[in-house]
Amino acid sequence: MIRNYDKLIFELSKEGREGYSLPKNEFKGLYCPCALPANLKCSSAPLLPQVTEFDVVRHYTNLSNKNFGVDTGFYPLGSCTMKYNPRINEEICSLPAFTSLHPETPVQASQGALEVYYNLAASLAEISGLSAFTLNPYAGAHGELTGLMIMRSYHEQRGDHKRTKVIVPDSAHGTNPASAAVCGLQIVEVKSTANGTVDVEDLKPLLDDTVAGIMMTNPNTLGIFETEIPEIAHLVHEAGGLLYYDGANLNAVLGKCRPGDMGFDIMHINLHKTFSTPHGGGGPGDGPVGVRAGLEHLLPNPQVKKDDSGRFFIDTDEHSAGYVSNFLGNFGVLMRAYTYILTLGRENVKMVGPLAVLNANYVKESLKGEYLLPIEGVCKHEFVFDGLVDKSTGVTTLDIAKRLLDYGYHAPTIYFPLLFHQSIMIEPTETESKETLDEFIAVMKTVAREAIENPDVVKNAPYSTPVRRLDETTAARSPKTTYKQLVAE
Repeated sequence: MIRNYDKLIFELSKEGREGYSLPKNEFKGLYCPCALPANLKCSSAPLLPQVTEFDVVRHYTNLSNKNFGVDTGFYPLGSCTMKYNPRINEEICSLPAFTSLHPETPVQASQGALEVYYNLAASLAEISGLSAFTLNPYAGAHGELTGLMIMRSYHEQRGDHKRTKVIVPDSAHGTNPASAAVCGLQIVEVKSTANGTVDVEDLKPLLDDTVAGIMMTNPNTLGIFETEIPEIAHLVHEAGGLLYYDGANLNAVLGKCRPGDMGFDIMHINLHKTFSTPHGGGGPGDGPVGVRAGLEHLLPNPQVKKDDSGRFFIDTDEHSAGYVSNFLGNFGVLMRAYTYILTLGRENVKMVGPLAVLNANYVKESLKGEYLLPIEGVCKHEFVFDGLVDKSTGVTTLDIAKRLLDYGYHAPTIYFPLLFHQSIMIEPTETESKETLDEFIAVMKTVAREAIENPDVVKNAPYSTPVRRLDETTAARSPKTTYKQLVAE
């Protein structure tokens, strides 16, 4: 579409073409109770493109083909766990019995949906080692906020109003300090050691009677398991604080260890990362929040419970941290996660973490000759390179990411975490085959070789994408949201 001052010009529009014909109005001249009031009617016909149905279908299909997703290619986006979403999940959640269920349906007529909610919450509690879950939050970040609300309510209901600080590692996801700030809490940073884990000695002097708790990810954002968790849990609990588990990296330990057993009191789970629901691009999503025994009453209202007869009902608790959403979360997303868990079963859920770790270490060991590995040792589900080993030609992490697009791969996460200047974070997930990983490894080695032998090829990439390299700062600050703009002479 082209905008020429107050006139719209549609490139594919040809006068007289029609894609759909509305039926003739058979009620003309008759009183119609649903007729629009005169003041709401358009004074002139809307300016719409004149195109056939085929034009529209082809146009939007071509646009969709320009998009990249896990269904079209390898997506090694570190910290995001871009695993395959099985189609059976979509099939089950699309059943009319679920899609046509209105949120206001009476409890007695929605027992099946409430059973799904109850069973999924119970499954997540078993998998995580916690006591109870709410599925109400609409996203992972929303879950973080909910978990911190629970943390704050815990202290306030005990009369401990001075606990207003949350400790966050310097390697943490950006949502951690952001969620704490939104919750009205102050952020205190704890440093990492040379091996990338929380520095316990730096933590100790931070723990006083103003600390509400600590937020941690395990494995952390470097893909390294925090081996000092038992001591950290002891120190924080001894100081009167709570441990919050950011479930972003839960996929790495699924079936091998549980946050509740590590000593965590509260956690959220990103269903789109660990339990194979679609990445929503901002929504819809769901971020369940779990708590240890003794904190169940703080979970947000409403809560789904089961009585002695096996009937499900909706309850509220006056001590709850409050309401965080309408109704009971995004049910379609919950249905997908529940289907995923049932499809895998207890025995196969235990294989997710080990396979994710195997794939990540295979890629890491295969590429550490060309890409600088700042922290040696076994990683978990992801790992971080600090750019190329040979940086003499000035090829940057951004250049490498752009060049990968020409080879048909989505770029890994770059420049995060901030601990390294040229970070490249790669996470292959457990659903990728060895053949796919071998192809990716070969391409990464090709790009590393190009960076030395013909660096300008890498520095000016990409070449095969619909849009060439952009000025990213200008693109972010002054985005062009239309295809073209004509300026009159």
